[in-house]
Amino acid sequence: MTQASKITVEATANAPLEKVWKAWNTPNDIMQWNTPDPSWHCPSSENDLRTGGKFKNRMEAKDGSFGFDFEGVYDKVELHKEITYIMADGRRATTLFTEQNGKTNIETMFDPETENDPEFQKQGWQAILDNFVKYVESIH
Repeated sequence: MTQASKITVEATANAPLEKVWKAWNTPNDIMQWNTPDPSWHCPSSENDLRTGGKFKNRMEAKDGSFGFDFEGVYDKVELHKEITYIMADGRRATTLFTEQNGKTNIETMFDPETENDPEFQKQGWQAILDNFVKYVESIH
């Protein structure tokens, strides 16, 4: 796999687009779903959802052994359709939202980093996306 190859993760939520968009972008919601597994949590989230706006989500192991800020700047925000951002290390990610029959498909394509195996990265991003789907389907 070359460095230029993007990784794609995808899931469908049994929820309308407006609900999915709100849960994806609201800091109080982000703190509920933004983890790859139950041993992690997201204790803080800041989100200025606009082109040129910044976001920062704190991700930490619950046992305190490791943590990092996942942050970046929005390159493109198209309401209920697309969010593209550039991460702090210069990598780019795009998330597309499409609604069909009351369900919303979420697809994220991102540039892999070089430290971890691309398959490991895909599994981590997919786990977070799957956690998001469980969360958004559980809220009313």
